Amino acid sequence: MKVIVGLGNPGPKYAGTRHNVGFDVIDYLAAGPGCGPFREKFEAFVSETKEGAEPVLLVKPLTFMNLSGRAVRAICDFYKVPVENVLVICDDFNLPLGKLRVRTKGSHGGQNGLRNIQEQLGTDAYTRLRIGVGAPSFDAVDHVLTKFKPGERAAVDDAVANAARAALLWVQQGPEAAMNKFNAGEEKPKKQKKSEDKEQKAEDKKTEEKKAD
Repeated sequence: MKVIVGLGNPGPKYAGTRHNVGFDVIDYLAAGPGCGPFREKFEAFVSETKEGAEPVLLVKPLTFMNLSGRAVRAICDFYKVPVENVLVICDDFNLPLGKLRVRTKGSHGGQNGLRNIQEQLGTDAYTRLRIGVGAPSFDAVDHVLTKFKPGERAAVDDAVANAARAALLWVQQGPEAAMNKFNAGEEKPKKQKKSEDKEQKAEDKKTEEKKAD
């Protein structure tokens, strides 16, 4: 079984806020064919589906962001799910709006939902998919609780759809495939620099050969 957890805060007050983009991805996935209705279990809304032959549990914790780990821990304990079979989707104001980043471990980076999950699981070795919600121009806590502006909506909708695709690719082919496809933009500057360095070395060699002549 694979478990996909979207982080957010429950209730209509928080719907559409930056902090709830993880919930938005789960709702997007749950609208697909073959997904069962949400049921309240493990202090969360859960929906069961399959991706090929792989059972998948879609999860929206109802404990509020700071206690998200309680639902994740309860689900892992009940289904005997290893942490490497858990994907957590959350917001990240350190990433540009709409940018995705998949990682298989690492710091919670100040994201309180991830912080609590790591405390509850006792490890950071679970996959997390961060979605950029734009940098705050005022207090970060207030920023993530604001709704997206009309001009940001198209980028956010695209990011939610792409995050859902990344989650399904993670289920099908694992984190490496998801990282290679959806983090690809991070590698391009490095490759470009290597190419530029190679070209520069070739030019320098030509210059040296001309001097020798």
